[in-house]
Amino acid sequence: MQVILISSRLAKARSVTLSLRHLLASAVMGTAVLLALTGAMYWFSLRFAADLKIPLLHDLVLAAQRIESERSREFMQQNLNAMAVRIGEMQAQLTRLDALGERLSTLAGFRPQEFRFSEAPGLGGAASTLPSQNLTLTQFNEKVSLLSRQMENRTDMLGVLEAQLFEQAVKKKAMPTMMPVSAPFNASGFGYRIDPFSGQQAMHEGIDFITDTGTPVVAAAGGVVQFAGFHPQYGNMIDIDHGNDLVTRYAHLSKVMVKEGDVLQRGRRIADSGNTGRSTGPHLHFEVRFRGGAQNPSKFLLASNPQVPPLAKAKTR
Repeated sequence: MQVILISSRLAKARSVTLSLRHLLASAVMGTAVLLALTGAMYWFSLRFAADLKIPLLHDLVLAAQRIESERSREFMQQNLNAMAVRIGEMQAQLTRLDALGERLSTLAGFRPQEFRFSEAPGLGGAASTLPSQNLTLTQFNEKVSLLSRQMENRTDMLGVLEAQLFEQAVKKKAMPTMMPVSAPFNASGFGYRIDPFSGQQAMHEGIDFITDTGTPVVAAAGGVVQFAGFHPQYGNMIDIDHGNDLVTRYAHLSKVMVKEGDVLQRGRRIADSGNTGRSTGPHLHFEVRFRGGAQNPSKFLLASNPQVPPLAKAKTR
């Protein structure tokens, strides 16, 4: 393209040749200037809209602010909803921990006032001399997630501990450590003695309690009645299976109050003492057998009754 310039101040006409590159550069420059002016006008109108009191601009600014405020509110609400869900899960975990802690304290034998799981622990201390910092939303979410994982781990570990304590409690209740009769047991102890019938030295596989006929006899531990009936030498007899190959025997009874297959709790009355079978007088013969072999019953009874003096060997009545 050729442009001819004519002016009264020029002696002769001049011509300017514009190529396609010149035209494109001019168009780009013009567009850039137009955009710059438009941006400047937009910024100026928004920056000074409140001062200029232009209704249209004022409405546009308010609309933009409302949209931005709504977006911020929705973002915060979404975060709050997510945190509320996590807090709800943590509250449920805390409730389970409280219940589990109370069960554990009961199994361990603690008094209720020693561990108050429903109350928050006391915290305090002097104000820090170092400057404090506010948590960011990311830091807060990280701490909530960490605390949630820690609570889950504590719940799992306490669950395992509860199972172990429960197993120990069951085994303890199945151990024959309760006195089967309220009477002194100094008639005849466990071990070799002079047999009152033959006069020879013989093994006495239990201990004898001096009682009157009709004295209540209770189960030394929980279990299942294995035998309840008459034996030629033991007289009226009861065998209770406590599991783990452990059996207790109650002999020379005057009355049997249970039958084979009955499930018994520790301390339940099962019979009355008497003088039946191979006996020289009213008493209770008590045995503890493990895998069929006789064990010293005093080792079991003294485990929970340390105040009871050791058995003194003597002849049966």
